[in-house]
Amino acid sequence: MKRPEWLRAMLLTTALALISPAVAADDGTVTNFLLDNGMEVVVIPDHRAPIVTHMVWYKIGSADEPPGKSGIAHFFEHLMFKATTNHAAGEFDRAVSDIGGSNNAFTSYDYTAFHETVAPSALEQMMGFEADRMRNLILTDDVIKTERDVILEERRSRIDNNPQAVLDEEVDATLWQNQPYRIPVIGWMQEMEQLNRTDATAFYDKYYRPNNAVLIVAGDVEPETVKALAEKTYGKVARGPDLPPRVRPVEPEQNTKRTVTLSDARVSVPSFSTQWVVPSYHTAKAGEAEALDLLAEILGGGNRSRLYQALVVKQGIASNAGAYFQGTMLDDTNFTVYGAPRGDAKLADVEAAVDAEVARIVSDGVTSDELEKAKDRYIRSMVFTRDKQDSMAEMYGSTLATGGNVQDVQQWPDRIRKVTADEVKAVAARYLVLARSTTGYLLPQQQAGN
Repeated sequence: MKRPEWLRAMLLTTALALISPAVAADDGTVTNFLLDNGMEVVVIPDHRAPIVTHMVWYKIGSADEPPGKSGIAHFFEHLMFKATTNHAAGEFDRAVSDIGGSNNAFTSYDYTAFHETVAPSALEQMMGFEADRMRNLILTDDVIKTERDVILEERRSRIDNNPQAVLDEEVDATLWQNQPYRIPVIGWMQEMEQLNRTDATAFYDKYYRPNNAVLIVAGDVEPETVKALAEKTYGKVARGPDLPPRVRPVEPEQNTKRTVTLSDARVSVPSFSTQWVVPSYHTAKAGEAEALDLLAEILGGGNRSRLYQALVVKQGIASNAGAYFQGTMLDDTNFTVYGAPRGDAKLADVEAAVDAEVARIVSDGVTSDELEKAKDRYIRSMVFTRDKQDSMAEMYGSTLATGGNVQDVQQWPDRIRKVTADEVKAVAARYLVLARSTTGYLLPQQQAGN
Protein backbone atom coordinates (compact mmCIF):
# COMPACT_ATOMS: atom_id res chain seq x y z
CA MET A 1 0.00 0.00 0.00
CA LYS A 2 1.42 3.35 -0.97
CA ARG A 3 1.04 6.68 0.74
CA PRO A 4 -0.87 9.53 -0.91
CA GLU A 5 1.07 11.64 -3.40
CA TRP A 6 1.78 14.53 -1.03
CA LEU A 7 3.21 12.20 1.61
CA ARG A 8 5.18 10.13 -0.88
CA ALA A 9 6.81 13.35 -2.06
CA MET A 10 7.70 14.19 1.51
CA LEU A 11 9.16 10.72 2.06
CA LEU A 12 11.28 11.09 -1.07
CA THR A 13 12.62 14.35 0.29
CA THR A 14 13.35 12.64 3.59
CA ALA A 15 15.14 9.79 1.86
CA LEU A 16 17.26 12.19 -0.14
CA ALA A 17 18.25 13.83 3.11
CA LEU A 18 20.18 10.70 3.98
CA ILE A 19 21.88 9.85 0.69
CA SER A 20 23.84 12.97 -0.14
CA PRO A 21 27.42 14.10 0.29
CA ALA A 22 28.56 16.91 2.56
CA VAL A 23 30.51 18.47 -0.29
CA ALA A 24 28.83 20.44 -3.05
CA ALA A 25 29.12 19.49 -6.70
CA ASP A 26 31.91 21.98 -7.39
CA ASP A 27 33.91 20.69 -4.41
CA GLY A 28 33.13 23.78 -2.36
CA THR A 29 33.01 22.93 1.32
CA VAL A 30 29.69 23.25 3.12
CA THR A 31 29.81 26.08 5.66
CA ASN A 32 27.61 26.62 8.71
CA PHE A 33 27.50 29.38 11.31
CA LEU A 34 25.18 31.09 13.81
CA LEU A 35 23.87 34.63 13.62
CA ASP A 36 23.90 36.63 16.85
CA ASN A 37 20.15 36.10 17.25
CA GLY A 38 20.56 32.31 17.20
CA MET A 39 19.57 31.54 13.61
CA GLU A 40 21.69 28.74 12.16
CA VAL A 41 22.89 29.16 8.57
CA VAL A 42 24.21 26.49 6.18
CA VAL A 43 25.78 27.44 2.83
CA ILE A 44 26.26 24.85 0.06
CA PRO A 45 28.17 26.36 -2.89
CA ASP A 46 27.31 24.96 -6.33
CA HIS A 47 28.49 27.12 -9.24
CA ARG A 48 27.34 24.96 -12.17
CA ALA A 49 24.32 27.17 -12.90
CA PRO A 50 23.44 30.77 -11.98
CA ILE A 51 20.62 29.87 -9.59
CA VAL A 52 20.24 29.62 -5.84
CA THR A 53 17.84 27.75 -3.56
CA HIS A 54 16.94 29.62 -0.38
CA MET A 55 15.13 27.73 2.39
CA VAL A 56 14.01 28.63 5.90
CA TRP A 57 13.21 25.68 8.15
CA TYR A 58 11.30 26.25 11.39
CA LYS A 59 11.66 23.59 14.09
CA ILE A 60 7.94 23.32 14.51
CA GLY A 61 5.63 20.74 12.97
CA SER A 62 2.28 19.13 13.54
CA ALA A 63 3.64 16.89 16.31
CA ASP A 64 4.40 20.01 18.38
CA GLU A 65 0.84 21.35 18.30
CA PRO A 66 -1.13 21.99 21.52
CA PRO A 67 -3.79 19.37 22.28
CA GLY A 68 -7.03 20.15 20.49
CA LYS A 69 -5.34 22.42 17.94
CA SER A 70 -4.48 19.88 15.26
CA GLY A 71 -3.65 21.45 11.92
CA ILE A 72 -2.39 24.76 13.33
CA ALA A 73 1.16 24.20 12.00
CA HIS A 74 -0.07 23.59 8.44
CA PHE A 75 -2.63 26.40 8.81
CA PHE A 76 0.12 28.79 9.77
CA GLU A 77 2.18 27.78 6.78
CA HIS A 78 -0.69 29.18 4.68
CA LEU A 79 -0.93 32.35 6.77
CA MET A 80 2.74 33.13 6.16
CA PHE A 81 1.82 34.13 2.59
CA LYS A 82 -0.46 36.95 3.77
CA ALA A 83 0.26 40.67 4.13
CA THR A 84 2.86 42.08 6.50
CA THR A 85 3.39 45.58 7.78
CA ASN A 86 5.86 46.11 4.94
CA HIS A 87 4.39 44.14 2.02
CA ALA A 88 0.87 43.69 0.67
CA ALA A 89 -0.67 40.26 0.30
CA GLY A 90 0.67 38.59 -2.85
CA GLU A 91 3.63 40.95 -3.22
CA PHE A 92 6.17 38.27 -2.28
CA ASP A 93 4.73 35.80 -4.81
CA ARG A 94 4.66 38.42 -7.55
CA ALA A 95 8.27 39.38 -6.88
CA VAL A 96 9.36 35.76 -7.30
CA SER A 97 7.25 35.31 -10.43
CA ASP A 98 8.51 38.55 -12.00
CA ILE A 99 12.09 37.28 -11.99
CA GLY A 100 11.17 33.81 -13.25
CA GLY A 101 11.72 32.09 -9.92
CA SER A 102 9.63 29.62 -7.94
CA ASN A 103 8.52 29.46 -4.33
CA ASN A 104 6.47 27.24 -2.06
CA ALA A 105 6.29 25.76 1.43
CA PHE A 106 5.47 22.50 3.20
CA THR A 107 4.63 21.24 6.68
CA SER A 108 5.61 17.91 8.18
CA TYR A 109 5.38 16.32 11.61
CA ASP A 110 8.65 17.87 12.78
CA TYR A 111 9.20 21.04 10.75
CA THR A 112 7.76 23.70 8.46
CA ALA A 113 9.86 24.95 5.54
CA PHE A 114 9.61 27.85 3.08
CA HIS A 115 11.70 27.95 -0.09
CA GLU A 116 12.51 29.98 -3.19
CA THR A 117 14.65 29.23 -6.24
CA VAL A 118 15.88 32.39 -7.95
CA ALA A 119 18.87 34.03 -9.60
CA PRO A 120 21.71 34.85 -7.16
CA SER A 121 21.10 38.56 -7.69
CA ALA A 122 17.67 38.15 -6.04
CA LEU A 123 18.97 36.39 -2.92
CA GLU A 124 19.02 39.52 -0.78
CA GLN A 125 15.45 40.34 -1.82
CA MET A 126 14.29 36.82 -0.86
CA MET A 127 16.03 37.10 2.49
CA GLY A 128 14.34 40.43 3.06
CA PHE A 129 10.88 39.02 2.35
CA GLU A 130 11.43 35.96 4.57
CA ALA A 131 12.90 37.99 7.43
CA ASP A 132 9.96 40.39 7.20
CA ARG A 133 7.26 37.73 7.43
CA MET A 134 9.08 36.01 10.26
CA ARG A 135 7.72 38.69 12.62
CA ASN A 136 5.57 41.23 10.76
CA LEU A 137 2.46 39.36 9.59
CA ILE A 138 -0.90 41.13 9.85
CA LEU A 139 -3.39 38.58 11.17
CA THR A 140 -7.01 39.76 11.11
CA ASP A 141 -10.20 37.79 11.65
CA ASP A 142 -11.01 38.10 7.94
CA VAL A 143 -7.60 36.71 6.96
CA ILE A 144 -8.02 33.82 9.40
CA LYS A 145 -11.52 32.93 8.17
CA THR A 146 -10.60 33.03 4.49
CA GLU A 147 -7.52 30.85 4.87
CA ARG A 148 -9.27 28.48 7.28
CA ASP A 149 -11.84 27.82 4.55
CA VAL A 150 -8.94 27.03 2.20
CA ILE A 151 -7.41 24.38 4.46
CA LEU A 152 -10.82 22.82 5.18
CA GLU A 153 -11.37 22.42 1.44
CA GLU A 154 -7.84 21.06 1.10
CA ARG A 155 -8.66 18.38 3.64
CA ARG A 156 -11.90 17.48 1.85
CA SER A 157 -10.17 17.14 -1.53
CA ARG A 158 -6.91 15.49 -0.48
CA ILE A 159 -8.03 13.28 2.40
CA ASP A 160 -11.78 12.82 2.68
CA ASN A 161 -12.19 12.16 -1.07
CA ASN A 162 -9.28 9.70 -1.19
CA PRO A 163 -9.86 6.23 0.30
CA GLN A 164 -6.13 5.55 0.52
CA ALA A 165 -5.55 8.78 2.44
CA VAL A 166 -8.44 8.03 4.81
CA LEU A 167 -7.01 4.59 5.55
CA ASP A 168 -3.51 6.01 6.04
CA GLU A 169 -4.86 8.35 8.72
CA GLU A 170 -6.64 5.52 10.51
CA VAL A 171 -3.56 3.30 10.36
CA ASP A 172 -1.40 6.07 11.83
CA ALA A 173 -3.94 6.63 14.60
CA THR A 174 -3.75 2.91 15.39
CA LEU A 175 0.00 2.40 15.01
CA TRP A 176 0.78 5.26 17.40
CA GLN A 177 -0.94 4.81 20.73
CA ASN A 178 0.46 7.89 22.48
CA GLN A 179 2.93 9.71 20.24
CA PRO A 180 1.54 12.76 18.35
CA TYR A 181 2.53 11.28 14.99
CA ARG A 182 -0.88 9.61 15.32
CA ILE A 183 -2.52 12.95 14.43
CA PRO A 184 -2.59 13.92 10.73
CA VAL A 185 -0.40 16.82 9.65
CA ILE A 186 -3.35 18.58 8.05
CA GLY A 187 -5.39 18.14 11.25
CA TRP A 188 -8.72 16.62 12.23
CA MET A 189 -11.67 18.38 10.58
CA GLN A 190 -13.56 19.19 13.79
CA GLU A 191 -10.48 20.84 15.30
CA MET A 192 -9.47 22.66 12.12
CA GLU A 193 -12.91 24.28 12.04
CA GLN A 194 -12.26 25.90 15.42
CA LEU A 195 -8.83 27.42 14.71
CA ASN A 196 -8.92 31.18 15.27
CA ARG A 197 -6.82 34.34 15.37
CA THR A 198 -5.89 33.84 19.02
CA ASP A 199 -4.53 30.36 18.23
CA ALA A 200 -2.61 31.64 15.21
CA THR A 201 -1.08 34.62 17.02
CA ALA A 202 0.05 32.50 19.96
CA PHE A 203 1.61 29.96 17.61
CA TYR A 204 3.37 32.68 15.61
CA ASP A 205 4.76 34.46 18.65
CA LYS A 206 6.09 31.25 20.17
CA TYR A 207 7.69 29.48 17.21
CA TYR A 208 8.43 31.91 14.38
CA ARG A 209 11.67 33.29 15.75
CA PRO A 210 15.21 33.29 14.33
CA ASN A 211 16.52 31.12 17.18
CA ASN A 212 13.99 28.43 16.17
CA ALA A 213 14.94 28.51 12.49
CA VAL A 214 17.60 27.18 10.12
CA LEU A 215 18.55 28.98 6.91
CA ILE A 216 19.85 26.83 4.04
CA VAL A 217 21.32 28.47 0.94
CA ALA A 218 22.49 26.22 -1.90
CA GLY A 219 23.73 27.33 -5.29
CA ASP A 220 25.84 29.90 -7.07
CA VAL A 221 26.91 31.76 -3.93
CA GLU A 222 29.90 32.19 -1.65
CA PRO A 223 29.69 31.72 2.14
CA GLU A 224 31.03 35.21 2.85
CA THR A 225 28.34 36.80 0.68
CA VAL A 226 25.57 34.75 2.27
CA LYS A 227 26.79 35.62 5.75
CA ALA A 228 26.84 39.34 4.99
CA LEU A 229 23.35 39.24 3.48
CA ALA A 230 21.98 37.12 6.32
CA GLU A 231 23.31 39.52 8.92
CA LYS A 232 21.84 42.45 6.97
CA THR A 233 18.36 40.88 6.80
CA TYR A 234 17.71 38.06 9.26
CA GLY A 235 20.24 39.50 11.70
CA LYS A 236 17.92 42.44 12.35
CA VAL A 237 15.14 40.18 13.65
CA ALA A 238 15.13 40.05 17.43
CA ARG A 239 15.86 36.76 19.13
CA GLY A 240 12.82 35.18 20.73
CA PRO A 241 12.56 33.56 24.17
CA ASP A 242 14.44 30.29 24.42
CA LEU A 243 12.12 27.38 23.76
CA PRO A 244 12.10 24.32 26.01
CA PRO A 245 13.38 21.00 24.63
CA ARG A 246 11.01 19.30 22.21
CA VAL A 247 9.89 16.57 24.60
CA ARG A 248 6.78 14.74 23.43
CA PRO A 249 4.65 11.92 24.86
CA VAL A 250 6.56 8.64 24.80
CA GLU A 251 5.15 5.64 22.99
CA PRO A 252 4.35 2.76 25.39
CA GLU A 253 5.54 -0.78 24.77
CA GLN A 254 3.47 -2.30 22.02
CA ASN A 255 2.44 -5.91 22.50
CA THR A 256 -0.55 -6.53 20.21
CA LYS A 257 -1.21 -7.03 16.52
CA ARG A 258 -3.79 -4.57 15.23
CA THR A 259 -5.64 -4.39 11.92
CA VAL A 260 -7.54 -1.57 10.22
CA THR A 261 -9.87 -2.26 7.28
CA LEU A 262 -11.52 0.16 4.87
CA SER A 263 -13.85 -1.01 2.12
CA ASP A 264 -14.80 1.55 -0.52
CA ALA A 265 -16.64 1.41 -3.82
CA ARG A 266 -13.94 3.57 -5.43
CA VAL A 267 -11.28 0.89 -4.81
CA SER A 268 -10.72 -1.55 -7.67
CA VAL A 269 -7.54 -3.34 -6.55
CA PRO A 270 -7.11 -4.36 -2.89
CA SER A 271 -3.87 -3.62 -1.09
CA PHE A 272 -2.30 -3.87 2.35
CA SER A 273 0.51 -2.43 4.42
CA THR A 274 2.08 -3.62 7.66
CA GLN A 275 3.92 -1.17 9.89
CA TRP A 276 6.11 -1.34 12.98
CA VAL A 277 7.34 1.33 15.38
CA VAL A 278 11.15 1.51 15.09
CA PRO A 279 13.86 4.01 16.08
CA SER A 280 14.72 6.94 13.82
CA TYR A 281 18.18 8.33 13.16
CA HIS A 282 17.62 10.68 16.11
CA THR A 283 16.50 8.02 18.61
CA ALA A 284 18.32 4.85 17.51
CA LYS A 285 21.33 3.27 19.13
CA ALA A 286 24.55 3.55 17.15
CA GLY A 287 24.23 1.75 13.83
CA GLU A 288 20.58 0.71 14.17
CA ALA A 289 19.05 3.33 11.87
CA GLU A 290 21.66 2.65 9.19
CA ALA A 291 20.88 -1.07 9.45
CA LEU A 292 17.14 -0.35 9.13
CA ASP A 293 17.80 1.76 6.03
CA LEU A 294 19.70 -1.10 4.40
CA LEU A 295 17.10 -3.63 5.55
CA ALA A 296 14.41 -1.60 3.75
CA GLU A 297 16.57 -1.44 0.64
CA ILE A 298 17.26 -5.19 0.60
CA LEU A 299 13.73 -6.21 1.50
CA GLY A 300 11.74 -3.85 -0.69
CA GLY A 301 13.71 -0.88 -1.98
CA GLY A 302 13.22 -1.38 -5.71
CA ASN A 303 13.17 -3.90 -8.53
CA ARG A 304 16.29 -5.62 -7.20
CA SER A 305 14.78 -6.17 -3.77
CA ARG A 306 13.67 -9.48 -2.34
CA LEU A 307 9.99 -8.58 -2.33
CA TYR A 308 9.94 -7.41 -5.93
CA GLN A 309 11.94 -10.35 -7.23
CA ALA A 310 9.95 -12.96 -5.28
CA LEU A 311 6.40 -11.63 -5.62
CA VAL A 312 6.40 -9.65 -8.87
CA VAL A 313 9.04 -11.40 -11.01
CA LYS A 314 9.14 -15.04 -9.88
CA GLN A 315 5.71 -15.80 -8.41
CA GLY A 316 3.84 -13.20 -10.46
CA ILE A 317 1.24 -12.70 -7.74
CA ALA A 318 1.83 -9.01 -6.98
CA SER A 319 1.47 -5.84 -9.05
CA ASN A 320 3.72 -4.11 -6.55
CA ALA A 321 5.46 -4.91 -3.28
CA GLY A 322 8.04 -3.01 -1.29
CA ALA A 323 9.29 -1.59 1.97
CA TYR A 324 10.46 1.74 3.32
CA PHE A 325 11.98 3.20 6.47
CA GLN A 326 11.12 6.78 7.40
CA GLY A 327 14.44 7.57 9.08
CA THR A 328 14.55 11.36 9.37
CA MET A 329 12.16 11.98 12.25
CA LEU A 330 12.63 13.65 15.62
CA ASP A 331 11.10 10.75 17.55
CA ASP A 332 10.68 7.04 16.83
CA THR A 333 9.37 6.31 13.37
CA ASN A 334 7.84 3.51 11.29
CA PHE A 335 9.06 0.69 9.08
CA THR A 336 6.56 -0.42 6.42
CA VAL A 337 6.06 -3.31 4.01
CA TYR A 338 3.24 -3.27 1.46
CA GLY A 339 1.79 -5.09 -1.51
CA ALA A 340 -1.12 -5.50 -3.92
CA PRO A 341 -2.19 -8.56 -5.96
CA ARG A 342 -2.03 -9.03 -9.72
CA GLY A 343 -4.52 -10.85 -11.92
CA ASP A 344 -6.37 -13.61 -10.10
CA ALA A 345 -4.04 -13.65 -7.11
CA LYS A 346 -5.58 -13.02 -3.70
CA LEU A 347 -4.53 -10.29 -1.31
CA ALA A 348 -4.08 -12.92 1.40
CA ASP A 349 -1.53 -14.72 -0.79
CA VAL A 350 0.45 -11.51 -1.32
CA GLU A 351 0.42 -10.72 2.39
CA ALA A 352 1.54 -14.24 3.27
CA ALA A 353 4.39 -14.04 0.75
CA VAL A 354 5.53 -10.66 2.13
CA ASP A 355 5.43 -12.04 5.68
CA ALA A 356 7.47 -15.04 4.53
CA GLU A 357 10.21 -12.80 3.10
CA VAL A 358 10.36 -10.83 6.35
CA ALA A 359 10.54 -14.07 8.36
CA ARG A 360 13.33 -15.35 6.10
CA ILE A 361 15.52 -12.36 6.92
CA VAL A 362 14.68 -12.66 10.62
CA SER A 363 15.75 -16.31 10.66
CA ASP A 364 18.52 -16.43 8.05
CA GLY A 365 19.69 -12.83 7.71
CA VAL A 366 21.05 -11.34 4.50
CA THR A 367 24.04 -12.33 2.42
CA SER A 368 27.23 -10.34 2.31
CA ASP A 369 26.82 -9.92 -1.44
CA GLU A 370 23.32 -8.41 -1.32
CA LEU A 371 24.34 -6.18 1.58
CA GLU A 372 27.30 -4.80 -0.35
CA LYS A 373 25.13 -4.23 -3.42
CA ALA A 374 22.58 -2.40 -1.28
CA LYS A 375 25.33 -0.19 0.12
CA ASP A 376 26.60 0.51 -3.39
CA ARG A 377 23.12 1.55 -4.55
CA TYR A 378 22.79 3.93 -1.63
CA ILE A 379 26.21 5.48 -2.07
CA ARG A 380 25.83 5.78 -5.86
CA SER A 381 22.55 7.57 -5.37
CA MET A 382 24.58 10.45 -3.96
CA VAL A 383 25.64 11.31 -7.49
CA PHE A 384 22.05 11.88 -8.57
CA THR A 385 21.24 13.90 -5.47
CA ARG A 386 24.23 16.14 -6.07
CA ASP A 387 22.71 17.10 -9.41
CA LYS A 388 19.71 18.64 -7.65
CA GLN A 389 20.43 21.84 -5.80
CA ASP A 390 17.12 21.78 -3.93
CA SER A 391 17.73 18.21 -2.77
CA MET A 392 21.03 19.28 -1.23
CA ALA A 393 19.24 22.07 0.60
CA GLU A 394 16.51 19.70 1.77
CA MET A 395 19.13 17.22 2.94
CA TYR A 396 20.60 19.62 5.46
CA GLY A 397 17.35 21.30 6.41
CA SER A 398 15.49 18.13 7.32
CA THR A 399 18.46 16.77 9.24
CA LEU A 400 19.08 19.94 11.25
CA ALA A 401 15.37 20.40 11.96
CA THR A 402 15.12 16.92 13.49
CA GLY A 403 17.96 17.05 15.97
CA GLY A 404 20.91 16.35 13.68
CA ASN A 405 23.83 18.49 12.59
CA VAL A 406 26.09 19.04 9.59
CA GLN A 407 28.52 16.37 10.81
CA ASP A 408 25.73 13.78 10.84
CA VAL A 409 25.23 14.34 7.12
CA GLN A 410 28.96 14.34 6.41
CA GLN A 411 29.55 11.07 8.23
CA TRP A 412 26.48 9.22 7.00
CA PRO A 413 28.09 7.38 4.02
CA ASP A 414 30.87 6.06 6.25
CA ARG A 415 28.33 4.82 8.79
CA ILE A 416 26.38 3.03 6.05
CA ARG A 417 29.57 1.32 4.85
CA LYS A 418 30.23 -0.03 8.35
CA VAL A 419 26.89 -1.86 8.71
CA THR A 420 27.30 -5.64 8.92
CA ALA A 421 24.98 -8.43 7.84
CA ASP A 422 24.57 -9.42 11.49
CA GLU A 423 23.35 -5.92 12.32
CA VAL A 424 20.73 -6.04 9.56
CA LYS A 425 19.49 -9.41 10.79
CA ALA A 426 19.45 -8.12 14.37
CA VAL A 427 17.21 -5.11 13.66
CA ALA A 428 14.86 -7.29 11.61
CA ALA A 429 14.54 -9.76 14.47
CA ARG A 430 14.22 -7.03 17.10
CA TYR A 431 11.64 -4.83 15.41
CA LEU A 432 9.78 -6.68 12.63
CA VAL A 433 7.65 -8.84 14.91
CA LEU A 434 4.17 -9.52 13.50
CA ALA A 435 2.70 -9.78 16.99
CA ARG A 436 3.55 -6.09 17.46
CA SER A 437 2.48 -4.76 14.05
CA THR A 438 -0.36 -2.73 12.60
CA THR A 439 -1.80 -3.80 9.24
CA GLY A 440 -4.13 -1.76 7.07
CA TYR A 441 -6.35 -3.27 4.37
CA LEU A 442 -7.88 -1.25 1.53
CA LEU A 443 -10.60 -3.33 -0.11
CA PRO A 444 -13.24 -2.96 -2.84
CA GLN A 445 -16.73 -2.50 -1.46
CA GLN A 446 -17.88 -6.02 -2.27
CA GLN A 447 -15.15 -7.47 -0.04
CA ALA A 448 -16.56 -5.91 3.11
CA GLY A 449 -16.79 -8.48 5.85
CA ASN A 450 -14.39 -10.94 4.17
